[in-house]
Amino acid sequence: MTHPPTGAPLPNLALIDQAQQAIADFERSVAPGMWPYLDKATVVAEMRSRITDPFQINQGGQPFCGPAAIAFELVRKQPVRYVEICRSLYEVGSFQSKTRRVEATSRLRQSQGRLRMGQADWMLLSTLRDSENLLFPVDPGAPDVMRNLSGMTKSWEMKGWVREILGYRDVKYDHTYLFGEFEALTEAADVIAAGGVAFALITAEGLLQNKKPLLPYPSHWVTLVGNIVIQKGQFLQHDSGHFSCEIYSWAKKMKLDADEGPFEDYFWGVVLGRP
Repeated sequence: MTHPPTGAPLPNLALIDQAQQAIADFERSVAPGMWPYLDKATVVAEMRSRITDPFQINQGGQPFCGPAAIAFELVRKQPVRYVEICRSLYEVGSFQSKTRRVEATSRLRQSQGRLRMGQADWMLLSTLRDSENLLFPVDPGAPDVMRNLSGMTKSWEMKGWVREILGYRDVKYDHTYLFGEFEALTEAADVIAAGGVAFALITAEGLLQNKKPLLPYPSHWVTLVGNIVIQKGQFLQHDSGHFSCEIYSWAKKMKLDADEGPFEDYFWGVVLGRP
């Protein structure tokens, strides 16, 4: 079953022009920044590049796959809102989401040293991630184990960001730990075609790196972009089906292409947001 192409470029040119004007206003602003170790000129330049190409949103060397997936759809579909959020974060140290104020802590704003990613992306993604953390604060200089613990994104956090940051009211999580992978992907295709968003939780090693992990576990969030093709297998013929789709992950468009067996082993669920 091949679904209609749904990876059309977004946003439209009028929205991009509005976002560029908003960035120009931010650039002219003389308001002091709340992030003493970020360079405003660099932040502005990176924002411009992402407005024209959302695939440049990049988690870099930080475990921010969930926030990166959310930011990608924010830039792609609501570029003016993206600029407003970044400007408010830079000048005020916080921004208003749908129902609450999201604060970048003073500790986070004082971060310096090796960020392992672009400054504009760090400002937004680290704020999103840190705002949900209770036990493990985000620290760019922390050991890998602590950074990975602080960067883990749960399904309920993705659902919250889809509501609060992207503004979708009809949000759900279809888990596929035991079964339902093809049904979840079919529903994701329908949601994307209707203008919604879909974020899949996968084992990156198994589906993106063509490796067989020692112990499969849900490790990585990706944005489903579209062009979903589902070939259901024959009854009682294990691994006879196949699936493919285009995704955003690690600052580029990628293609998931897997037989039924690996797909069932490494696809753990999908968060959906309907308009």
